[in-house]
Amino acid sequence: MLSITDFASRLNGYLEPDQVNLVRRAYYYAEQAHDGQFRQTGDPYITHPLAVANILADMRMDHQSLMAAMLHDVIEDTGISKPALTTQFNETVADLVDGVSKLTHLEFETVAEAQAQNFQKMALAMAEDIRVILIKLADRLHNMRTLGVLSPEKRRRIARETLDLYAPIANRLGMNNVRVELEELGFKALYPMRSERITRAVKRARGNRKEIVSQIQTALVDYLKEEGLPGRVIGREKHINSIYQKMRAQNKSFNEIMDVYAFRMVTDSVDNCYRILGAVHNLYKPVEGRFKDYIAIPKANGYQSLHTTLFGMHGVPIEIQIRTEDMEEMANNGIAAHWLYKSNESTHRSHVRARQWVQDLLEMQQRAGNSLEFIENVKTELFPHEVYVFTPKGKILELPVGATSVDFAYAVHTDIGNSCVACRINRRLAPLSTPLISGQTVEIITAPSARPNLAWLNFVITGKARSGIRHFLKHQQQSEACDLGQRLLNKALLDLNTSVDNLTPSQRNQILKDTGCASFDHLFTDIGLGDRMAYTVARLLSVNTNDPLLREKGLPHQPSSFSIQGTEGMVVSFAKCCHPIPGETIIGHLSIGKGLVIHRESCRNIKDIRNNPEKCLLVHWDDDVQGEFSVALRIEVMNQRGNVATIAALVTAADANIDKISVEERDAKLSLIHLEIYIKNRLHLARVMRRIRNNNTVNRISRVRS
Repeated sequence: MLSITDFASRLNGYLEPDQVNLVRRAYYYAEQAHDGQFRQTGDPYITHPLAVANILADMRMDHQSLMAAMLHDVIEDTGISKPALTTQFNETVADLVDGVSKLTHLEFETVAEAQAQNFQKMALAMAEDIRVILIKLADRLHNMRTLGVLSPEKRRRIARETLDLYAPIANRLGMNNVRVELEELGFKALYPMRSERITRAVKRARGNRKEIVSQIQTALVDYLKEEGLPGRVIGREKHINSIYQKMRAQNKSFNEIMDVYAFRMVTDSVDNCYRILGAVHNLYKPVEGRFKDYIAIPKANGYQSLHTTLFGMHGVPIEIQIRTEDMEEMANNGIAAHWLYKSNESTHRSHVRARQWVQDLLEMQQRAGNSLEFIENVKTELFPHEVYVFTPKGKILELPVGATSVDFAYAVHTDIGNSCVACRINRRLAPLSTPLISGQTVEIITAPSARPNLAWLNFVITGKARSGIRHFLKHQQQSEACDLGQRLLNKALLDLNTSVDNLTPSQRNQILKDTGCASFDHLFTDIGLGDRMAYTVARLLSVNTNDPLLREKGLPHQPSSFSIQGTEGMVVSFAKCCHPIPGETIIGHLSIGKGLVIHRESCRNIKDIRNNPEKCLLVHWDDDVQGEFSVALRIEVMNQRGNVATIAALVTAADANIDKISVEERDAKLSLIHLEIYIKNRLHLARVMRRIRNNNTVNRISRVRS
């Protein structure tokens, strides 16, 4: 078991003597605070903080991180407060300990909600000081190493959370050693039988492979010497979880996965990385399309290396990674490899990227409606398979595979995404939904009056884009609902010869009290979204008022008609069942959460509730109605080549836009064309139908009423 004396002698290798003494002091303080407490393994509790600090020392973390690691459970498990720690040590250490303490579990209704809430807290803690998450990762790693003493159910729950959240975070921060061990321990706890079988198979295969691995390694080392290139060659072990995931994802057998031999070649400079690449390509034939240059374009977590696959001796596939010593350190320890607090490299790429990622997390967290929506957005960020694209000025952006121009626009800036109208990919106009490919140059075209489209959610894949679109639409919907709600309530109050602005303070307070709303904006939004009827609120006023004239007048059975202008936005929608258009008699149905849904008065779907003032509202088209309205047409045509193109041309010539078009063959002579178009009013529709009817191939055209 590790002692503080052994640990302190380790630290003397890279910390100043006075810093080592501060770490010792933190240890003795924690030992006293945890006196009498034991872990479930039976060991004194202080062994856990010491082990966590030891993991951080492997990464050569600064003394403040090590002190916080020693003290990380003091606030949570003992009676010591944050101010006491500040007095005893300093504010930075106390903040780190407090940050780690805030990441403890709370009781939630579901495990998913617990994970989501924990991750939200983690994002906030990382924003204050990213060392908090490094201490938490070390804490989780030691807990995973001692998982065996827990019940099977608890082991599985902790292992699942580790694989879902902590291992991906370690990966995102470039901490490969921590990630691999978390994944291995998590896989073993979650799938003990699978882990055991693969482990046994690997041990058997290792014996059979030893000779080939040795031959390839010797050949590579000898060739480097022959070419006069400095470097060492290391055989890479395949990890149990990695083997299992590859078997599942690539649908390959264990033997197919183990047939690939992997090596790492570490040298002293970037120049020599490329020279070694040329040398190994001379020694063995490279596999086409399997070369990746992560030195010129690093991964999102700062990882840099050259990757190539070769046909080795006897056609054996060899995977080779070539990197410098600094890149090797970076690949293993990520953000901890060049710690800002112990070096002057304040602009080191890995740290800048980590900071940017945390800022993006915070932005998503602020925009998300709830913690589960936040975690859904973040999970896409934690499992990236990147494509690298360029801005018009040559800046490189990394995005997940499958990302579109809208994802790109939001990655540049949220305001760019919100005002995006079109894009150019390699200087050619392209649909916004087109998946991007590495190497493309993407230019976003914006317009000041543009706004995000709900349909974008069907194809965007980054969390930042998804949360940005949802946040904008949610905010826009609430704003529009508030405006509509005020119009509806004013219309209902018109029958009392008053308006919202003319209500006395006592009447306002009484309405808010009766409805349970915090403010009139809240009340208007509820009315606009259909969660509350303006008619009912106005009736409350007439019942509860002290004004004898209002009481005497009361409300008629149904308020007067409300005008539809077509510019109300998302809170007024037009029913898909009957497709109402300006010029037709209409009725409004208040649908909970959706707002006002406009139907044709003859629509069967509202036949039973048409006269219910709690659910329906008399509405009419405004004299100056604006916008385009959807109409469904059914066209019977004689089978003839080019029918669809002809109909489409006729619609376009009549200044209408096609939304959907499909063809259904009835028999050898006749087909049905189902068409959904956007028109302005009844006269416009009549003009479109007349043009189509005049075509020789059209037998019959009718509007789909329901």
